[in-house]
Amino acid sequence: MSIDYKHLSFVPFSQIYNWSVQYAQKCDQFFNNKYDCVKIGSFLLRIKDPIDIVDSENYKRVSIKLYNGGITLRDVEKGVNIGTKKQFLIKQGHLLLSKIDARNGAIGIVPKSCDKAIITGNFWDFEINTNIAEPEFLTLLMTTPYFVKLFDKASNGTTNRHYLQEDLFLNTEIPLPSLDVQKELVEKYNKRIKFAEDQEHDAENINNEIDNYILENLNIIKINNNECKTNKFCFVNYKNLSRWGVEFLQNNSSSNLILNSNTFSMRKLGTLVNIDPPNDFSKLDSELKMSFIPMPCISDEYGEVLKLEEGINCNSKGYTRFQEGDLLWAKITPCMQNGKSAIVKGLMNGYGYGSTEFFVIRNSNKEICLDYIYHILRMKIVRETATKYFTGSSGQQRVPKSFLQNLLIPLPNYEFQKQISDKVYKKKKQFKQLKQQAEQNRQLAQEEFEKELFE
Repeated sequence: MSIDYKHLSFVPFSQIYNWSVQYAQKCDQFFNNKYDCVKIGSFLLRIKDPIDIVDSENYKRVSIKLYNGGITLRDVEKGVNIGTKKQFLIKQGHLLLSKIDARNGAIGIVPKSCDKAIITGNFWDFEINTNIAEPEFLTLLMTTPYFVKLFDKASNGTTNRHYLQEDLFLNTEIPLPSLDVQKELVEKYNKRIKFAEDQEHDAENINNEIDNYILENLNIIKINNNECKTNKFCFVNYKNLSRWGVEFLQNNSSSNLILNSNTFSMRKLGTLVNIDPPNDFSKLDSELKMSFIPMPCISDEYGEVLKLEEGINCNSKGYTRFQEGDLLWAKITPCMQNGKSAIVKGLMNGYGYGSTEFFVIRNSNKEICLDYIYHILRMKIVRETATKYFTGSSGQQRVPKSFLQNLLIPLPNYEFQKQISDKVYKKKKQFKQLKQQAEQNRQLAQEEFEKELFE
């Protein structure tokens, strides 16, 4: 009569390959029992093809991206510039992993472009017995969150140098369906990923249409007021100057040259809205709760506030202060180029504060639709031109306030501004929906794959 123990499990001595409780845990404690468990070493064979680096020859080197990002050709380098002279050659179709970052998904199949590339001893090259295991199935399986536990189980060392141990890794058991089932699971996964990629492609097409829609409806043309008569002289109309500097004349990057409309009058932004208006919170209760918006709380992709954190008036000193309905526009690189800007709504008690790297744009003009201004400032052509006005050191460059003040924009009547704004918001909504649906499908592809093995 056999006895089932709730807190005890028994492992045959012949199956113990390391004196530790974690190595005695059975495969079915991590996976379901739908498929038989087999040792990784039964279908993977470590390959070591050594090569001595010669200074005069060129060598391909690879990168293994984290989180199932794949293997890519990093560069082709001259041997004289390669410090480690004893390395190993890898082959197309082999499984390659980083013994340090395998637990972070640094695993993949070597593509044709990386055949005969070199690796150091920190990377492992395995030949796959394709009569037993489908390469893409193994890659998907080994980059699941559940597999992180198994990699940790087969690793030793400190937190920052947690090295995978080869013998422990190869003795680890995993569920392995038949080849037909493996291929079926991979096909199902790829089909949903392809659907997600199509959605992302459609989303980008819609996003790219936004700027073209604005340009067409405002009848904006790109003009060049710089007339170079010779190789030595360039002539620029004085009325088109908004900043002194040879580089601004040569590059035709003066801010009033980028949004010229054949239909509507051009007005300086600084005459239409208040840029960085004073925000005196001293008359407010020091304990008044208000919203706090650090830079990460604004989405550069969607141009909206992702989260309103809770703040308090007495903590707002030293931050950028703003009010309900203000437009925040990031001034620092790379946030500005990425489009971090949003009109803030739903602020706690109508007030907020946030990153000092925001410009605050406030509208009190009934003839101006702030949403229209917001869409203009998020246009790629505006953001690209703004980079030519950067001030400050590398890595800490910012757009000066004068750029926004002098930026000439087309000014149709309020109704037409609103019409353009509403149409752009509709396109942005479609873009966001497709992006979110694509992300959901990517997650669903992973969940469906994992469910087959882990539940």
